[in-house]
Amino acid sequence: MAVTAKVDVKCGFRCNNMCRFCVQGSKRQKYTDFSTERILHTLELARSDSESVVLTGGEPTTREDFLRLVRRASELGFSHIQIQTNGRMFASDGFCEDTVAAGANDFSLALHGHAKVLHDYLTRVPGSFHETARGIRNLKRLGQHVGSNTVITRSNYRHLPAIARLLVHLGVDQFQFAFVHALGTAAENFARIVPRYILVEPHAKKGLDVGIRHGVRVMTEAIPYCFMEGYTDYVAEKVIPRTRIYDVSVVDDYTHYRVTEGKTKNVQCEECRFVDICEGPWKEYPEAYGWSEFRPLPRQKRREKP
Repeated sequence: MAVTAKVDVKCGFRCNNMCRFCVQGSKRQKYTDFSTERILHTLELARSDSESVVLTGGEPTTREDFLRLVRRASELGFSHIQIQTNGRMFASDGFCEDTVAAGANDFSLALHGHAKVLHDYLTRVPGSFHETARGIRNLKRLGQHVGSNTVITRSNYRHLPAIARLLVHLGVDQFQFAFVHALGTAAENFARIVPRYILVEPHAKKGLDVGIRHGVRVMTEAIPYCFMEGYTDYVAEKVIPRTRIYDVSVVDDYTHYRVTEGKTKNVQCEECRFVDICEGPWKEYPEAYGWSEFRPLPRQKRREKP
């Protein structure tokens, strides 16, 4: 296998949230948790061609062997060990300290609302907002690098600037607005979950402005360039490293998957100056809403010679 920049290791699909937009959907019922032995073996395979690993799920922190997995990743010599999490377990000071001591050094927490009524509605777990916010504070108190991911839905897109202000207040090092991918539970609830890009655009940009003004690294994911005019430097796909994902099966190159299977473009995209780098929307979006709101950004006109 070729050297890859990063590996994502799925630890199973169990989760202590029940998010209305969960891309994993019924996998928590369909599959049992991956065994400790399977994940340890996966970590060994992953280390052979990468120094950066992400433990994800489901919710990896709910596993009884979670700290053992983190310690093993550290023992194998991964220099970058990220935990992708809803952050609720990190509301415990002791759990934070144990995880950092085991070797984790980067944390990506998911916050989907600026207030408990919104976040808890989306996660379907009362109290999850306070636990996630406290988790961010606890990890920052320990000097950890903390990023945040907010999934953009019909319920929260108007509140992206307020979410950004909260994240800045909590002290995150970076935050990302990721347009919902209509798979799993999000597909089942499509009409109530998936907003229109044209409506999201001004709120996403205002949210990015909040982070930019405060020196926080910001980005969007799965928002095509034609909705990012003036903000194209903040498109995450420009900087997402080549990633191998160890899931039920192995996705050898997630970038290749996104471009060839996950996302799509239309004939009008050929007229856009970003056609060579834009990945387009998740394919489920135009299947439901069509292409009428997509507007190719015109190519720069060449100066005529005098």
